[in-house]
Amino acid sequence: MWQELLTALGLLLVIEGIMPFINPKSFREAMLRASQADDSSLRFIGLTCMLIGVGLLYWIR
Repeated sequence: MWQELLTALGLLLVIEGIMPFINPKSFREAMLRASQADDSSLRFIGLTCMLIGVGLLYWIR
């Protein structure tokens, strides 16, 4: 189980690093916009991402 968890973490880090590596200017602007968003919008985006992730994991397994 630990191997799968660390594999998933490694893949997450690779995916998260793609945007700042390829286009740092756009990434910085996106982070600036995200930092200016209100809490309810960020919570909605977070919930949506979690639900998509759970649905994807359910579909795969």
